[in-house]
Amino acid sequence: MAEIDLGANYIHICVDVQNVFAKDTEWQAPWLVRVLPAIEAISERYSDRTIFTRFIPPRTPEEASGAWQAYYQRWRNMTRDRLASDLLDLVPALQRLVPPARIVDKRIYSPWLGTGLHHTLRNAGIDTIVVSGGETDVCVLATVMGAIDLGYRVILPVDAVFGSADETHDAVLSLYTNRFGQQLASCSTQDLLDRRVALT
Repeated sequence: MAEIDLGANYIHICVDVQNVFAKDTEWQAPWLVRVLPAIEAISERYSDRTIFTRFIPPRTPEEASGAWQAYYQRWRNMTRDRLASDLLDLVPALQRLVPPARIVDKRIYSPWLGTGLHHTLRNAGIDTIVVSGGETDVCVLATVMGAIDLGYRVILPVDAVFGSADETHDAVLSLYTNRFGQQLASCSTQDLLDRRVALT
């Protein structure tokens, strides 16, 4: 175990911890509720350095582009004209932290395209990103890989991410730690809060 210095240039991105994934919907991720205390602890500790992303579907499948149209034809009940609007909100335990935490809405898995997020972080001198939230093998994956491509150092508290399928959750965690050790450090939530992390 090695101490980690987050320094002054870090941000916490909490990915898509929304009611639509917490409640009884077609996209419910049961692990969200179990992992939420860890996510809440990080978000509360670093509330002034936290950005919550929200995944916002189109109003209808026809509003989506390219292959996303077929995706939303498959998930027709998850478009905005059929979803209750409060389902797209952050879960209450996190919503209470806004402000000082901020929200960035996105239309796709990645928060790096079409949001201006990278520009905002670079202008603020951010070089390190702590990532929590879900899902491990979809939107967290897009967030982590995009951050690595853009040159950020990534810190991943592995007990603060969740997925819907244990097999792919475990496989992606193994990928993170075994293939990206120069750019990504994994740890537990407590290690992060104590400023200690296992460097991979």
